[in-house]
Amino acid sequence: MVLDIRAQQVAGEHYDLVVIGSGFGSAFFLHEFSRRRKARVLVLEWGRHNTHDWQLEHGSNSNVQDDSTYSSNSSKPWNYTIGLGGGTNCWFAQTPRFHPNDFRLKSLYDIGLDWPLSYDDLEPFYCTAEVIMSISGDPDMAAVMPRSRPFPQPPHRMSAPDRMMKAAQPGQHFVIPTARARVATEQRSACCASFRCWLCPVDAKFTANNGFMHLFEPPDVAVCLNSEVRRLEYAGGSVQSVTFVNEDKEFQVTADLFVLGANAIQSPAIVLRSDLDGEWVGRGLHESFGWNFEAYLDGIDNFDGSTITTGLNFGLYDGPHRSDYAAALVYFENQWSYGMRPEPGRLRQTLPLRVVTEDLLKPENHVTLDENENAHVVYAGPSDYAVEGMAQAKQRLGELLRPLPVQEIFDRGQSKTESHVQGTLRMGRDATDSVVDRDMIHHKLRNLVVVGTSTYPSCSCANPSLTAAALSLRAASRIA
Repeated sequence: MVLDIRAQQVAGEHYDLVVIGSGFGSAFFLHEFSRRRKARVLVLEWGRHNTHDWQLEHGSNSNVQDDSTYSSNSSKPWNYTIGLGGGTNCWFAQTPRFHPNDFRLKSLYDIGLDWPLSYDDLEPFYCTAEVIMSISGDPDMAAVMPRSRPFPQPPHRMSAPDRMMKAAQPGQHFVIPTARARVATEQRSACCASFRCWLCPVDAKFTANNGFMHLFEPPDVAVCLNSEVRRLEYAGGSVQSVTFVNEDKEFQVTADLFVLGANAIQSPAIVLRSDLDGEWVGRGLHESFGWNFEAYLDGIDNFDGSTITTGLNFGLYDGPHRSDYAAALVYFENQWSYGMRPEPGRLRQTLPLRVVTEDLLKPENHVTLDENENAHVVYAGPSDYAVEGMAQAKQRLGELLRPLPVQEIFDRGQSKTESHVQGTLRMGRDATDSVVDRDMIHHKLRNLVVVGTSTYPSCSCANPSLTAAALSLRAASRIA
């Protein structure tokens, strides 16, 4: 392992593969590529390596504030982690698959965009990603998202409200799949349900630190930390080299294959600085649209589940309504989001809920460059489609919760962020509608692979990280 090799040692060198960034997209690509093919690899990571112990000691996932790496015309936060492992450090480890119909919005509902691949194309790679991360999950979910292999771990323990909902709605209420261990593994403890998933105190969730450090162990893999990639140099139909900054000095390396997985703000910034400003580059920045609720229950105690979020309800998700307004996914929370009820004997008789709707890719929401050629976010707000989907979900929430003895539902306000930056280097059929193809390869530069959530042509309600992992496994299997 050559971890944190000096920039001067790699300058001018040639590699089989250069990987830019080390989050979900990059790490899962490297995992599958190196399993299939021996290669000399350089990983360029903007941040440093912050161990789990360091993160606990400092109460932070990174020493770099994400909002210091971009400017914006909006106060909306876009959360990500700069450091080895990227988003694997800060994620809450919620791992639902995308719904099969998420991949064909245009053909089914004449809205948004279709993906250039199907759920069936991705399904075996979903399974592999779930094995790598030891995902716990509810086998009943196969009724909505068909699966060819069982979940590696049993589902987490439901809360009392979840059990009532599942009994009444077995085809739409499920235990949430997670990369928070239900059963301890050699590397990870079982989830402690202490509700601090952004920085798990017992190291129960999958991260690069406890699950992927072996990627950097081979002698032919080098990791150059504190190295910000600025641009790609290309000629004809291929990338020739990458230029990066380390300690205020520029360095350059060449390679046969380049993988770009910075994130959905920094990846398009790199592409724009490289004068690859096609029609769709940077366009369509988005994440799902979230709203918070709390339901007071009559005589039913909550918070007896075994993890921070226990249930997913698909009752407001798929159907013909998606032609007019967005799908909604309801998350049942097992955390004290709003404190305890004040009435004696009713401390636990409350249910926090999060409702999330899909969004459409609006071109006016985009990443561009400021006067210093650094990332600048222009954001005008969610689509009317997402907002109307949330309005419909609010109206229908009481009916959805009918199996529970609900006394009152409180509107706790819009979520500032879902921390799922997506959509700025979308995949599609060809260069007329997208930046990369179904194998994540750039339409014009055929040795440039773009990985991660920046490639998403639509916005599922579900958490996107598992899908990013599966897409990278698929791309690497086809390219290697």
